[in-house]
Amino acid sequence: MGALQSFPGEPEYLDLAEKTGFSLEQIGILHKRFKQLSHNEDTLRRDNLNAIPDLACNPIRSEIIEAFFDKRNFHQNEVGMVEEIGFEEFLVVMSHFRPPSLNLTEEQKETVRREKLRFLFNMHDTDNDGTITLEEYRHVVEELLSRSSALEKETAKGIADAAMLEVASISMGHMEPDEFYEGITFEHFLKILKGIEIETRMNIRFLNMDTPTLCK
Repeated sequence: MGALQSFPGEPEYLDLAEKTGFSLEQIGILHKRFKQLSHNEDTLRRDNLNAIPDLACNPIRSEIIEAFFDKRNFHQNEVGMVEEIGFEEFLVVMSHFRPPSLNLTEEQKETVRREKLRFLFNMHDTDNDGTITLEEYRHVVEELLSRSSALEKETAKGIADAAMLEVASISMGHMEPDEFYEGITFEHFLKILKGIEIETRMNIRFLNMDTPTLCK
């Protein structure tokens, strides 16, 4: 992996087009955007993404940014974080936000959906233990509620805890009073989001392409 010095049409781009599903034109646009964000350097760092105005309004900005440096999202069997990424890593992560193609088979659609939901799951499983714990889930809900100045921290915490109990009831069904819910596994995550077409909404504005956005 690492930075590419080629232009659309060269073998590296053709390989990336097949790997990510982006067209050569889209890869060319994203390469220009990568160079803008990195100030024409070969690698991108967190500070570069933190400076994007279109991400500033997103309540889960920090989770989105960290996702770009999470090895789990590079289509490799690796874990851990990196300090900087090249264009290929950037493009592979961006492919998770690409709307699904219209001509996919049902099996392909299900594969794409699982990949996108795995990406979302990883975003919130911050300690990479395969479970979104109450603390991790509470952090996400509090971040989402933080934009409401009418809510105090304790109120947000209470809402997060109640939401977690609701998730537990969906995931586990009836629970005895002495049972402890450890958190959301990926299979639970799939169950919770069953029937919700969230994969078509996974887009971010700084693509500079004609797609919906996560930034409201």
